[in-house]
Amino acid sequence: MSNSLISSVWRTEVKIDSSAFVADQELLQALEKRSTPIPCEEDRILFRQGELPEGLFVLIEGTATLTMESPLGEAVMQGIAAAGSLLGLPGLIGNEAYSLTAKALKGARISFIQREDFSNLMLTEPAMSLRVLRMLAAQVRSARFALSDL
Repeated sequence: MSNSLISSVWRTEVKIDSSAFVADQELLQALEKRSTPIPCEEDRILFRQGELPEGLFVLIEGTATLTMESPLGEAVMQGIAAAGSLLGLPGLIGNEAYSLTAKALKGARISFIQREDFSNLMLTEPAMSLRVLRMLAAQVRSARFALSDL
C-alpha cells in the first residue's frame, strides 16, 4: 500500500468515549489492594502503542491521555481517561501489544498491578472477572460508536 493511500485511510481522527475505561468501585478496590503506587510528579508515559503488557495501570486520581497513531505516526484516535480508568486492559487480557499509548498527566495518582496478580484475581474471584468482561464489552461498543460517527 502506498504512503499516500495509507495517509488518506488514516487521516480521520476519532474521539473515543473514555467512560468505557472506568471501572466500578468494587473492582477498583479489589485491584488497588493488589497494586503498587507509581509517582507522577510530571507527565509520564505509562505504556506505548506496540509494547507488550506486563500488567494493568489503574488511574486512581487525575487524568491520562490515550492516543492511537497511524503507521505514519499521525494521531488517529484520542481520548482523556478519568479517575477510575483501567489502562492497558485489552492488551493484558489478550496478551497482545498495547493498541494505544497512555500518558498520565502531572499530578495523577496511578497504581500498577502485575500480570500475575491480575490473573490470580480473575481466577479466584469470578465476580471480578465478569466486571472486567463488562468493561471490555463497553470499550468495544465505544470504539464502534466512535467509528460509526466517521
